[in-house]
Amino acid sequence: MTAITAPQDKYKAVWIIFFILGLGTLLPWNFFMTATMYFTNRLKDPPAHLSSNQTANATLTGGDTRSVLEAKFNNVMTLCAMLPLLIFTCLNSFLHQRIPQKLRISGSLTVILVVFLLTAVFVKVDMAPLPFFTITMIKIICINSFGAILQGSLFGLAGMLPVSYTTPIMSGQGLAGAFAAFSMICALASGSALQDSAFGYFITACVVILLAIMSYLTLPRMEFFQYYMESNRSRHTADEENKMDLLKKESPAEKRPVVSLTEDEAKPSVSVINIFKQIWVMALSVCFIFTVTIGIFPAVTVEVKSTVSDGSSWETYFIPVSCFLLFNVMDWAGRSLTAICMWPGKDSIWLPVLVGLRVIFIPLFMLCNVQPRHYLPVPFLHDAWYIVFMIFFSFSNGYLASLCMCFGPKKVQPHEAETAGAIMPFFLSVGLALGAALSFAFRAMI
Repeated sequence: MTAITAPQDKYKAVWIIFFILGLGTLLPWNFFMTATMYFTNRLKDPPAHLSSNQTANATLTGGDTRSVLEAKFNNVMTLCAMLPLLIFTCLNSFLHQRIPQKLRISGSLTVILVVFLLTAVFVKVDMAPLPFFTITMIKIICINSFGAILQGSLFGLAGMLPVSYTTPIMSGQGLAGAFAAFSMICALASGSALQDSAFGYFITACVVILLAIMSYLTLPRMEFFQYYMESNRSRHTADEENKMDLLKKESPAEKRPVVSLTEDEAKPSVSVINIFKQIWVMALSVCFIFTVTIGIFPAVTVEVKSTVSDGSSWETYFIPVSCFLLFNVMDWAGRSLTAICMWPGKDSIWLPVLVGLRVIFIPLFMLCNVQPRHYLPVPFLHDAWYIVFMIFFSFSNGYLASLCMCFGPKKVQPHEAETAGAIMPFFLSVGLALGAALSFAFRAMI
């Protein structure tokens, strides 16, 4: 097979399917993250014998009258999401060749669908704050564990297609956040009771995940997809046959050194270490990007309060619009831009430099009007500062992360692309986990 005989992706059907699958990978996490108002509302009522003590303690410690579970929800939620994501992405990087791809992808989507159906059911079930908090964290651990397997498998699959087919996954993931934030705002604007809005919110997520399952099941029927899967298998088989031919052609006296050399050369096709040596710049860059992002979003950014106090509804919509919706729309724009522009190039020094410069966003957001606070001043008090920082923060996250994820599998040989595509999400998850751990420190410093 040659590139000349490759069929066309008719109607961009494969591209659209990868976009929908990308949407399905991050939609569950984004729906949980943007539903913090619903979750914290159900954690507001502490046991009666603790209420007066907590209120008194809050008065002494800066006026934070929230319950302990409510105050710690965002940090614990982030940690419970990112650690399983890291662990299971690591497992997928090493075990993806032993578990069938179809089982990893369709199985993960099915489990996530079941968890969301249960989440919708629990909306209608009365529960004390502590059991509700515990069950919510278990569900977050579950969807991120299977989400890690899904994400790693999907990037590995895209690594065997042309470079442009990683972009729809990244773009779909960006839309997942925007879709979740927009759904939350619609739920608020509907005027329905919070419980009713949350039920519709989670049912909407179930419908989208079901669509992702149906899309994946149609993927093997696409001629374009079949061509590249067969091409990858044929290339791998040809490599093995060439190695065997070399062994057969050598004389007995020469066979011994050739066997040793050939075995060493065969290992890179399945060696994670050798592949990492080729993609380490991209891998560490994507790790750093998400360390910075998750370190302050949402644990710090969601605590910023609007300075507008004119009695309008802006205060209610400030965080849903300026934090969640704006972040996800600009992140999506950054991810999608890589479909038409991929600067800097994969070997350019500017890419890691731009990634490193994102560290400036950590102090910038910490110096916004985060409340309650005890140590740092608030030089960026006006809402406009927060919005401007959020635009650049989210756009750079989407654009630079998408570049790294696209370039990673293309820095290795074609038969190594699937493994490289599975390694990249592992380092992305390392960044998420590091950011989740650092979020506690960043919030405590304020």
